[in-house]
Amino acid sequence: MSTSPAPTAAGFDIVIRGGTVATTTDTFNADIGIRGETIAAIGLGLGHGRHEIDATGKLVLPGGVDTHAHIEQLSAGGLMNADTFESATRAAAFGGTTTVIPFAAQHRGMQLSKVVEDYHLLAKRGAMIDYAFHMIVSDATEQAIDEIPALVKAGHGSIKLFMTYDRLKVDDEPFLDVLMAARETGAMVCVHAENHGMIAFMVKRLMARGYTAPKYHAVSHARGSEAEAINRLVAMAALIDQPIMIFHVSTVEGARVIRAARGEGLKVYGETCPQYLFLTAADLDKPGMEGAKWMCSPPPREAADQEALWQALALGDLQTVSSDHAPYRFDASGKLSAGPNPSFKQIANGFAGIEVRLPLLFDAMVSQGRLGLQKFVELTATAPAKIYNLHPKKGSIAIGADADIAIWDPKKTVTLDAAMLHDLAGYTPYQGRRVTGWPVTTMLRGAVIVDNGVLKAAPGSGRFLPRGGGEAAKPTGRLSAEFDPARNFGAQLM
Repeated sequence: MSTSPAPTAAGFDIVIRGGTVATTTDTFNADIGIRGETIAAIGLGLGHGRHEIDATGKLVLPGGVDTHAHIEQLSAGGLMNADTFESATRAAAFGGTTTVIPFAAQHRGMQLSKVVEDYHLLAKRGAMIDYAFHMIVSDATEQAIDEIPALVKAGHGSIKLFMTYDRLKVDDEPFLDVLMAARETGAMVCVHAENHGMIAFMVKRLMARGYTAPKYHAVSHARGSEAEAINRLVAMAALIDQPIMIFHVSTVEGARVIRAARGEGLKVYGETCPQYLFLTAADLDKPGMEGAKWMCSPPPREAADQEALWQALALGDLQTVSSDHAPYRFDASGKLSAGPNPSFKQIANGFAGIEVRLPLLFDAMVSQGRLGLQKFVELTATAPAKIYNLHPKKGSIAIGADADIAIWDPKKTVTLDAAMLHDLAGYTPYQGRRVTGWPVTTMLRGAVIVDNGVLKAAPGSGRFLPRGGGEAAKPTGRLSAEFDPARNFGAQLM
């Protein structure tokens, strides 16, 4: 970044000059004038500011919005993931991301409101970028459901539910109770959708026959488990007219179900992640325990699934690409917590991705020409900000928006290496991959937080972003027959 003092007649604190600005609809040459924390002007030949940034030959894009990340989170099995809020948000900033939505994770026996309070304290102490929370509800007791309205009112506008994992899954009846509580409070419901019984059945048979290596994790998560769970989820959401977001879609079949539901006018949203666009199940087939580094859930699938997911992104069936950052070290604190030779069932699922999400996507979408620059901005910043009710302050370069900006050198080529990344996992499943295009300057609310590889933010400088569910979470108003008094013999169930 090149800065120099200048006269203040125009009233700008910073002018980013000479760059190419991109939005979801346009790409144009313009200067950007910033006053305080906000974008105040966009145009050619803007007056001077106190500081100037020369963006000649660079792309000026909105800071990334990553709406799915596990940070300083205790797993259901009692493992703490590798990153703190300080280290994860530092990595995010180096990767051009300025807003993140991690989880406040309730486990069985925990009071939901206390869980949210505890995560607030962790984030306030360490976060270097702005953040909100999804509330994970795994213990859908009457008390937990009763606490949802006050928590949504306090700014926690989304809830996550699991349809699998022994200690996390919520069965159908309490699942509907949470969906109804979300509908009544205007919250979005996000879901990990896989059929638990199918997975448990496959795990049992694989383990009994001695197929315990990490690569068999990919086999255990039968691909049909995703489509079945999404179908069931859509049916439950349609029953009470509750909008849903389906996390980390990984298969042709899963994307197909979402497309059909959206075609029927249901408010069904979907995301995928870089691991499903760039990795396959074959990446788990490594000697010894090495394949554990590529284990996540759902697992990476096949090349045909990658193509189907790219197509779903192009068509708008999937609206966002999030990192699902879930770092576990390759040692006894993480992947090898059950010993040096665990079965795939004993290995923590997940790996780091918050820093490389944007460079991987930029390389594919912009440098290699797949979907293009405007779609890159849409999928990684604007659409997630809109869906999770952070727009118009976040996710766009527009007058009045927060000056959250990533300046990209579109010609910079980087070979990804764990040693250059800023999370605490200690490895990356993208080791050795070359990408073209890199964020060289990251700004949060008008302050430079990363400049040419130098961190300039302090722990705790990120802010909590209170939000309701917003427009995306509003019901369609189309009542199912069971909830329509004109068709259910007059029963008032809403």
